[in-house]
Amino acid sequence: MKLYVTSTSPYARFARIAAIEHKLLDQIELIPAQTRQTDSPYYSIIPSGRVPGLVLDDGTIMEESYLICRYFDAVGNGPKLVWPAETYGWEYGRLVALTRSFLDGIAVLGREVRRPENERAPSIVAHEKARSARLADIIETQLDNETMTGPFNLAQMILIASIDSGGRYFNWNASENRPRLKAWADEMHTRPSIASTSPFDPL
Repeated sequence: MKLYVTSTSPYARFARIAAIEHKLLDQIELIPAQTRQTDSPYYSIIPSGRVPGLVLDDGTIMEESYLICRYFDAVGNGPKLVWPAETYGWEYGRLVALTRSFLDGIAVLGREVRRPENERAPSIVAHEKARSARLADIIETQLDNETMTGPFNLAQMILIASIDSGGRYFNWNASENRPRLKAWADEMHTRPSIASTSPFDPL
């Protein structure tokens, strides 16, 4: 299999984490994807230009991080990472949606602040900063839930990727003045699959 990723994409990070958790790295060739470039050869493989992109040995192409994580759940070893939404009385599905909203806003903000200053939209920056802060405050109150304290799963992957991407994209410490979030993130960073996929490290 060939897995196309970038070191900074939180969505590609999910796939890398899942591959490590399922002991699939020896079956996967990790390839840096050239994204946001005119006429990148990557676009002939994944026309949308999104990462991650997975090419199976038979030539089948998959994109979208959650689909790829589910595929790794099916073919890899160990417990599944993507669960039915109704797990824990729908708390798992609710927290996946909440953390995904958190991450999507951080990704939008990250793209905006990395533009040349004269191309940035101040209204978007202000809106997404406010939204990220609101969601971080809500998440601070949700960390005793079984979804976030129990077996490793997609909601935990999304949340730690969100926190780390905020630090990588625009030097935002989401856990500042949020002690429960800080303690949770510090513990998560000791997990080998998390530590070895830091967005601050090159591929």
